[in-house]
Amino acid sequence: RAAAVRAASRQLQRLSGVERSALLRAIGDALLAEADAIYAANRQDIAAAEAASMSGALAARLHLPPKKLQTVVDGIRALADKPNPLGRVRARTRVAPGLELVQESVAIGVLLVIFESRPDVLPQVSALALVTGNGLLLKGGREALHTNRALHAVITRAVRDATRGAVDSAIVTLLEDRSAVDGLLKLHKEIDLVIPRGGAALVQHVMRSSSIPVLGHADGICHIYVDSGANSSMAARIVLDAKLDYPAACNAAETALLHAQLVADGRAQSLLDELRAGGVRLVGGPRAAAEFSLPLAESLHTEYGDSTLCIELVESVDEAVAHIARWGSGHTEVIVTEDSAAASSFLSQVDSACVFHNASSRFADGFRFGLGCEVGISTSRIHARGPVGLEGLLTMRWRLVSDAGEGHTVSDFASGACAYTHEALPP
Repeated sequence: RAAAVRAASRQLQRLSGVERSALLRAIGDALLAEADAIYAANRQDIAAAEAASMSGALAARLHLPPKKLQTVVDGIRALADKPNPLGRVRARTRVAPGLELVQESVAIGVLLVIFESRPDVLPQVSALALVTGNGLLLKGGREALHTNRALHAVITRAVRDATRGAVDSAIVTLLEDRSAVDGLLKLHKEIDLVIPRGGAALVQHVMRSSSIPVLGHADGICHIYVDSGANSSMAARIVLDAKLDYPAACNAAETALLHAQLVADGRAQSLLDELRAGGVRLVGGPRAAAEFSLPLAESLHTEYGDSTLCIELVESVDEAVAHIARWGSGHTEVIVTEDSAAASSFLSQVDSACVFHNASSRFADGFRFGLGCEVGISTSRIHARGPVGLEGLLTMRWRLVSDAGEGHTVSDFASGACAYTHEALPP
């Protein structure tokens, strides 16, 4: 299967940027045209999840309502409107008279994306792979089997119809055999990048098992630090949004760190009252549990995935940064304050993929960043970090072209017949 995907990726790369954009628009249109069939398949998966007493967090990720499908389509259309990402020149150098070197963007090749629960991942990742010229192997969770099948069928039909068969439908291949995945993780010559999207157990298993580079994050333990210089109403709005807008998302807040001064002047208690009134279930770290009589959190390194929020007290910006460094996952951290010096200190010290000032952690998202779609969030420090859009699915190559009548050889330079100029040219 991986070989067939590789062959199809070469067919895809032969299409022009305009043709690949047209393909994405066709997929967006097809998803809306076939929406009823997709919703019916999703209802099957939801019913099966309810019968199996699936956890609330997993069940929430499984839902694909009309609003979410429309958001997916909007993201695909936004990708289609972007300039062609392939062949984009990053640097151009005149190595010597008549000898020009260009650094240009190219597809990575074949991607293996393994994901749990969320069927909306399938069309988003498919669109990103197609616009960047990559072949795609997909393995979804069995809990979303029917929805994934329906989405995959729509996409592969659109590929066939929009390209008139020029690109084989193997370009997006859906795997259903779980046992096949471990074997694929060893195919470092056939697959170029693995992207796991799911819980910590899945990501860690993939990282341990794969001989292929892996891009992803294990946990989404996002913090909001409410500084002594915070506006109380702003803090309440931001924390409520970060926790409750979509609690199962990896960019939902899991811990709120409150400056101790907020306890002294009563703002901390007011904030906790507003959070409770909004439907947040509060637990506490050692200091906050004692101060506010909260249930003690089992661990300060917990991704709840529901309405639970851990509260802890800190004495300063530096202590908040130290807490995040110890207990965080490198995903997204927020400071709420009107003190510009405190904000600058926090933003410069926190070593996470995303750091925000007076904005909800829920903004850590490819669509909201204007990337169109995202293949996932990376907490890696190599290649791509944060929401990974189409740029994260590209690599670079060097193209050297001689327009001299007899070509160029390195011996020409060794003999002194030619001299290097290494002149930077406009891209």
